[in-house]
Amino acid sequence: MDFKGNINLNQMKKLQKLGSWTGAIIGILFLLFILGTIAFQWITEYIWMDSLEFGTVFTTILGSKLALGAGGFFIFGFVTWLTLFWVRRTYLSHFDPQQLPAFFYQKKMVMNGAILAVAVFIGLLGSVIVQGVGWEPLLKILNYETFGESDPIFNRDISFYMFVLPFLEMIINILLGLGFFMLVVVVVAYSVFNIYRMNRSAQVHLGLTIAIIGVLLACTHLLSPFQALLSNQVNIFQESVVHGLSYTDRIINIPVSYILAAVAIIGAIWVILALRKGNFNSMLIPIVAYVAVMILGQGASALVQNYLVEPNEFQREQPYLEHNLNYTRQAYELENIDVSEHPGNQDSLDEDMIENNELTINNVRINDARPLLDVYNQLQTFRTYYEFNDIDVDRYEIDGEYQQVFLGARELNTADLPEQAQTWVNRTLRYTHGYGVAMSQVNEITSQGQPEYIVKNLPPVGEVDVERPQIYFGELDYPNVIVNSDVDEFDYPSGDENMNNRYEADKGIQLSGWNRLLFSANEGSFRMLVSDQLSNESQLLDTRNIVDRINRIAPFFEYDEDPYIFVRDDGSLAWMMDAYLVEKGYPYAEKFQDNKNYIKNAAKVMIDAYTGEVTFFVTEPDDPLLQTYQNIFPDLFTTEIPEDVESHFRYPERLFKIQANKYGTYHMTNLEIFYNREDRWEFPTEHYFNEDIEMEPYYVTMKLPEYEEEEFILMMPYTPRNRQNMIAWIGVRNDGEHYGEKFVYRFPKQENVYGPQQIENRINQDSVISQELNLWSQGGSQVIRGNLLSIPINDTMLYVEPIYIESSNETSLPEVKQVVVAYQDYIVMEATFDEALNRILELAGGEIDESDLQPEGPSLEDIEGEPEEPAETDEEETPPPVPSGDSDQLLHEFSELFGDYQDALSNGNWEEAAEIMSEIEERLEQENQ
Repeated sequence: MDFKGNINLNQMKKLQKLGSWTGAIIGILFLLFILGTIAFQWITEYIWMDSLEFGTVFTTILGSKLALGAGGFFIFGFVTWLTLFWVRRTYLSHFDPQQLPAFFYQKKMVMNGAILAVAVFIGLLGSVIVQGVGWEPLLKILNYETFGESDPIFNRDISFYMFVLPFLEMIINILLGLGFFMLVVVVVAYSVFNIYRMNRSAQVHLGLTIAIIGVLLACTHLLSPFQALLSNQVNIFQESVVHGLSYTDRIINIPVSYILAAVAIIGAIWVILALRKGNFNSMLIPIVAYVAVMILGQGASALVQNYLVEPNEFQREQPYLEHNLNYTRQAYELENIDVSEHPGNQDSLDEDMIENNELTINNVRINDARPLLDVYNQLQTFRTYYEFNDIDVDRYEIDGEYQQVFLGARELNTADLPEQAQTWVNRTLRYTHGYGVAMSQVNEITSQGQPEYIVKNLPPVGEVDVERPQIYFGELDYPNVIVNSDVDEFDYPSGDENMNNRYEADKGIQLSGWNRLLFSANEGSFRMLVSDQLSNESQLLDTRNIVDRINRIAPFFEYDEDPYIFVRDDGSLAWMMDAYLVEKGYPYAEKFQDNKNYIKNAAKVMIDAYTGEVTFFVTEPDDPLLQTYQNIFPDLFTTEIPEDVESHFRYPERLFKIQANKYGTYHMTNLEIFYNREDRWEFPTEHYFNEDIEMEPYYVTMKLPEYEEEEFILMMPYTPRNRQNMIAWIGVRNDGEHYGEKFVYRFPKQENVYGPQQIENRINQDSVISQELNLWSQGGSQVIRGNLLSIPINDTMLYVEPIYIESSNETSLPEVKQVVVAYQDYIVMEATFDEALNRILELAGGEIDESDLQPEGPSLEDIEGEPEEPAETDEEETPPPVPSGDSDQLLHEFSELFGDYQDALSNGNWEEAAEIMSEIEERLEQENQ
């Protein structure tokens, strides 16, 4: 038995030893796997970035992450190790050996190893947290540029609020979070058998932790006054009319912040002394005092706001309102807007004015981008796997004439390939790119109501030369593909055969040597590794969706949601995207989204549709925020902009809408008017499809009154608050050296200038127009109201709206059937814009009368039952009899039906109006019989 026992004991020791070695090996292998995975991701990412010549961008970001990660690992790991080591030492000094589990005394190396393992785990967690949130603030604070503008309260440069304050808050918040976590660990550990009451080591440890937290809390309160300049929250219940530091902040909240900082420091010292003296009950005093000061501070803030500020708010807040007004105008670049007076709707529209503004008239948008997308996808795709994702508006010099156009890219969607064609070879090697663009006039339509194309078909032909039509990079969700393989790439269909193509650039990742192994693993494709259809000349085109591509390169920008394609002078295709720098640290500026109150379109990003090359063009060279990023990434930005690229710059709609919205309030420079929001301007509404929506900014080609040539303008009308008449319009120039110049034209307040919704209502109420729209609706077709354009021409306004008709057939196309044109009190609808404009000129010139526009059919008098004047004859006729009771009832019914008909028209309910009109006609026929 003893022999067997010895054998079993020896075997157990060997198994334990083997198990410990196995565990160590598994742990090492797991750690190597984690490190290898991270290194693999870094290597493949660097190769991809370097292929685009942005390798330094990757190494700069990686370097900052490694530095912060190492710092976070050390701080979190060391604090955790120190805390656990101190707790273990306290336990060993406080308890007898027999009172503790054996592992506290035995196998010291194992115990220390466990503490170290926990410290390493917490350190890794801290490393991930710190490098994840801190790499960008760190790079900014090391490279920032000053604004040269100080805040009006603390006299600190705005760069302090943009760069320094966020970094300090980040550090304090991370340390405070770690401190509270360790406090919980220490309290739990020393609450066992009330160790903190009896052990000096525990008291010192607990006191030191609380002291550190007290200091960190004091730091947060010392920074709170600066945060007051970035918010309008005066307490947890109330907001101020001032976006920024207000009267209540100055009188109550700032002093309370300093008091709380002092209480936090004094409280920390108090707790340490209480622990030292063993007076544990008194430890609650500073905590209660701290909470009491916070509650009293909030209460005092609410009392001052309610009873001191609000009864006399304007006088109390006047100096702070002025700061709010001035700094918001600075942040959103509203100070230098050129404001002019517009005379309104003058009686000046004639043929001479039309001739002098011929280019403006020739570029009035008759087509609408949203219905046009359906048309492009049905008429210009030719194969099911082609797709137009979006239609954009731009301008080109065509045959020496400045023209506004619609443009869309014909992209390839491999998901729409037939099921039997969904093979690895087809998806990865053969179907690699889209082909060409379609371009059409904004103001010309065919007799069928379809767009007049400038560029169309496969291969693309037209008035604009497209020399390199292949689109390898675009807006769709593209898979990665391999080019220059032994498989010819599908180019485009031509009759009964398909044309092939070979990729001629060298901008992909060469799949030679180790690259093929690395990226096969990265793609998770064994086929890619072993395929004999690939060679050393083959290239991987990675991240072909242009939005994902530039986000991967420069994740610190926010990007516009509407990229647009354009044709360069050499016939190549390129995409343009607007990149924004957005911050929340501009003092006294009103926020536009969440806490963000500063936005700049700092760069335009061009992506070559063929090669995938990315270029970041600087458009705000004097912006300190952009200069900071230029200091961080000197190789990322390009300052020299080719002329054929700059000619297609568009002022971004997102930025313009934000600025126009703020200007609607901040155009009021009189403080009292600004405080009362007496002259608040808002965006108008329009009737689009079958609902009223807020109008979006739109591009027009027009001649400004003080200039001789037409130019590309982004504009938006304004209406007074809760009114529908137009009070002003704001625009921004897009061409050449004038790019970005904003201007406003104000209409006389004593005159009514029709707003977009008023024109929409007049369309609904016009008997001629509404009757024709009803007739289309009766046949089951859908009437689509396009965008209403308000177009300034010299000293008057012209309004244009296309009317689309789409049948109920699933394969039907929306067609422009009519165009509505309005001027002053005149409104007409004709088959083309030219016909409608001519009719407006005839009405304005007095050549015809509006009565000539009345439709044939039952008139209002006929419907309401009033007798017509009899024609003169030689014979005497018997006078008509007096209407009987039945006739009175019939007249009443017709009046009610006609009233319902008018209501339906006013609300734009064409189908309902058509049904009522049909009922009226049936009743009339019955009575005539």
